[in-house]
Amino acid sequence: MRARIIYESMFGNTAAIADAIAQGLREHAEVEVVNVVAAAELVTPTVHLLVVGGPTHAFGLSRRQTRRDAAKLTDAPIATDLGVREWLAAAVPVSPGHRALAFGTKVDKPPWLSGSAARGIGRRLCRLGYSLADQPMDFLVEDTTGPLAPGELDCARVWAGRIAHTELDRIMHRT
Repeated sequence: MRARIIYESMFGNTAAIADAIAQGLREHAEVEVVNVVAAAELVTPTVHLLVVGGPTHAFGLSRRQTRRDAAKLTDAPIATDLGVREWLAAAVPVSPGHRALAFGTKVDKPPWLSGSAARGIGRRLCRLGYSLADQPMDFLVEDTTGPLAPGELDCARVWAGRIAHTELDRIMHRT
């Protein structure tokens, strides 16, 4: 089984989750992890599982302006012109049968402050023709710039391992 993980990360938290997901998938799959800026240069993946993730900004997927605002919070270079939202908008629809996963990071705030990049990614993947291998998954950060909440990397590895096992079984037994 082959998987490609496309992610957007401002402060390294979503990148760390993408790497943890890759670790979980690697038990059952060949995995490629690609930043969304680099992914824009790649051809549409020929993979069994496409995994897409990004940070939650202003209750959903980042926008050019929210990325510019995030860039003001760090000295690290942040790509502000292209994010997962734009990458998905430019993606080519797929034929039925293609599988995907959506994940996101979000600040661990009171539950009444909703919003999830993962859910937005999941909806967009479905519009492109993908069927989701699992519900979109959010991983928590303690504050806007991080760090990740304790245990989130382990949670990401376990989640991905479970999905990889199920997907591999599905691939091996489809007729």
